[in-house]
Amino acid sequence: MTAPSRRDVRDSIDEFALLERFLDFQRHSIVRKAQGLERDDATRSFVDSATTLLGIVKHLADVERWWFAAVFAGEQVGFRWTDEDPDADWRIEDDETVEGIVADYEAACIRSREIVAGRSPLDIAAHEEYRSTTLRWILVHMIEETARHAGHADILRELTDGVVGE
Repeated sequence: MTAPSRRDVRDSIDEFALLERFLDFQRHSIVRKAQGLERDDATRSFVDSATTLLGIVKHLADVERWWFAAVFAGEQVGFRWTDEDPDADWRIEDDETVEGIVADYEAACIRSREIVAGRSPLDIAAHEEYRSTTLRWILVHMIEETARHAGHADILRELTDGVVGE
């Protein structure tokens, strides 16, 4: 994932480019927080919930697939969570690695960018239940969702090894 700079975001010339660049900036922040950690550190829990730094990355991969592939594009996509196991996208399985989960997240982001390319912010979601949802709304929501979890990741990374910053 190419690292966008704050200048890339600031120099966006239109609303759509601004939204895409802000989201990419947050996506890159998520990846940077997980990089360089051993699996034990990336899966360390500092809170009572199932939240871990690597769990955030895994969760966001499914969130990307949900909003861009399933909701906006109307694609049939498999998700880790189910009604019986709603937290499966947060849980790190024994055979999963930091590199594998980060790569999965990056692949989901690439697919999201492909789906958005050439579209209008006023285009409407294909998913039957979200027919009044625009791509603009999805982008703003994903900025909010990703930034919220980037804040969590900032704190978890600092608690893990003292690394701070974007």
